Amino acid sequence: MSTLDIENATIHYELSGREGAPLLVLSNSLGTNLSMWDAQVAHFGDRYRILRYDQRGHGRSSAPPGEYSFGQLGRDVVALMDYLGVEKAHFCGLSMGGMTGMWLGVHAPHRVDRLVLANTAAFLPPKELWDGRVRTVTEKGMGAIVDAVVERWFSPEFQASDPDEVARVRAMILATLPAGYAGCCAAIRDMDQREDIRSIRVPTLVICGSKDPATPPAQAEEIVGHVPQARLVTLEAAHLSNIEDPAGFNQAVARFLSEEQG
Repeated sequence: MSTLDIENATIHYELSGREGAPLLVLSNSLGTNLSMWDAQVAHFGDRYRILRYDQRGHGRSSAPPGEYSFGQLGRDVVALMDYLGVEKAHFCGLSMGGMTGMWLGVHAPHRVDRLVLANTAAFLPPKELWDGRVRTVTEKGMGAIVDAVVERWFSPEFQASDPDEVARVRAMILATLPAGYAGCCAAIRDMDQREDIRSIRVPTLVICGSKDPATPPAQAEEIVGHVPQARLVTLEAAHLSNIEDPAGFNQAVARFLSEEQG
């Protein structure tokens, strides 16, 4: 298992794909782990070197006590790139991963080649919702929220057509440490990147799901309206669009990344 100690956390990561190829960083959502990207690793591995990692508090990364910030989550990525000797990379993040990507686009733009922000938001109120989730998982565990999360993350059609994949994601949620989930909830609660992202100058693709109640299309449209070089792709999917519509997601990302070479 590959790990790196960064700012009081141990971050678990995996490298795969073609050696010597441009690096593509994949960043997971709240309540999942790096295996949420399995379909993307299979698709992009022959063209890119892929770095996927468990955001702090998730998967096999440690869950230090206390509240986290997107400064911490973003610096985790920079530290991983430094450790691996990579100056610049493509970055693709979904939901919380996309929020981390926005922080990188603002605060470490020289480390980002192209930026993919999927099913995400620059601001996600109300604060009371996040405080309530923190209390629930702290007092009752992840089982107390898993049903509601799965309902938001996948459309009813996908839940009926691919129950095995839904069960796999459900297991990820249940395996997330409450302390890590709570720490990241605090980061989302306290985040407002709406004005900051106006400074992003790297080419940016925003992906949203037409059936996504967690980060609805209006949130994606707001990002596109604020980031000068951003464009929008809408998929017929709910929140985890990379899992619900992997073909559409992969095609959109592949086209966007290959423009640099063409």
